Amino acid sequence: MTRPLAAAGSALLLVDLQNDFLHDDGAYARGGARSAAAAVLPARLAPLCAAMRRKGGTIVSTHFTLVPGRDGEPLIAPHLRALRPFLRKGDFAPGSWGQDLVAELAPSDVRVEKVAYSAFFQSRLEWVLRKLGVTDLLVAGIVTNGGVESTVRDAHVRDLHCTVLSDGCAAGSAAVHNAAMASMASVVAVATCAEAAAMIEAMA
Repeated sequence: MTRPLAAAGSALLLVDLQNDFLHDDGAYARGGARSAAAAVLPARLAPLCAAMRRKGGTIVSTHFTLVPGRDGEPLIAPHLRALRPFLRKGDFAPGSWGQDLVAELAPSDVRVEKVAYSAFFQSRLEWVLRKLGVTDLLVAGIVTNGGVESTVRDAHVRDLHCTVLSDGCAAGSAAVHNAAMASMASVVAVATCAEAAAMIEAMA
């Protein structure tokens, strides 16, 4: 169930909406793995970012990161290497253009690097949210059944209230997206981007 939001306690959490995933010049486009469903998200979410800034809420972006090893080659988990063999040195590197939030949504107020599906895993996300007094998250991003779902489940056990934007997330297929949304329904509220926009506009 959605609930009224207060600007001081609310954040829009953008999960992995990065150039290397979404941009025509990014790593996934180079490897032929760019998602049409994900590509439309920045334009859909940009008005929410603008409204959040105007109303004094916080925008937090998570950034999937491939940490370079001693030789500069990225430390890639075996399952990801098998799925995305095109990933190479420099992709999703810390501080790189590819790791950055797409321009349509930038800048975020807080950037958090992530190295696993959940943005809470071995990161400073929980510490930052607590320091900012955030209790409510509007969550959007990719992929619905990966980074989004893992992050909101971890948020749930930390007593953070999450509203996942059903048309602000994308997965590899509509069927997978819908299944993930149904799976999350026991621990999150669900809203459309239009409903979330109204919630933000009503923030005090």
